[in-house]
Amino acid sequence: MAREAEIIRNTKETRIRVRLNLDGSGQYKVSTGVGFFDHMLEGFARHGLFDLEVEVKGDLHVDCHHTIEDTGIVLGQVIREAVGDKKGIKRYGSRVLPMDEVLVLCALDLGGRPYYRSDAEFPTERIGEMDTEMVREFFYAVSYSAAMNLHFKMLSSGNSHHMAEGMFKAFAKALDEAVSFDGRITDVLSTKGTI
Repeated sequence: MAREAEIIRNTKETRIRVRLNLDGSGQYKVSTGVGFFDHMLEGFARHGLFDLEVEVKGDLHVDCHHTIEDTGIVLGQVIREAVGDKKGIKRYGSRVLPMDEVLVLCALDLGGRPYYRSDAEFPTERIGEMDTEMVREFFYAVSYSAAMNLHFKMLSSGNSHHMAEGMFKAFAKALDEAVSFDGRITDVLSTKGTI
């Protein structure tokens, strides 16, 4: 059974369609109107081996905030729906990932309790057309709408582009691990019997 989902969310600020296949091969089609954000989502799909389609029409005449935050909300919802009942999955995932001079750690838990923490401090205010503060807003939105515990530690800082790219790729690898199956897990990985 395919673990995939599609969600459409339309508001006065954004019109968003996201489709995700957790068991894909890294294919993507992304268009948000924010070039650097597109690049980050493409990297997420490719390195997580997820098939991802993202179409966004946002109020970019205001700024990039609604476009990026709302995309995070929808991506989180799609992840949660695609994962399904969580039976047999590892639930936890982590990755320490190098990106040139940058070294970033991402750890996550699909245990149903949302929480977000990051110590990333970017040396610049923007990367292309994307405000660097939107990296936090995006991942915060993903973590809460997916009911995911998500942590980042910037073990070595550096160039803003490398820091953001390292975070997106580390997140992809950690999520890929968390949603993967382990034959020893016959139900859900919890003493409560549900997550």
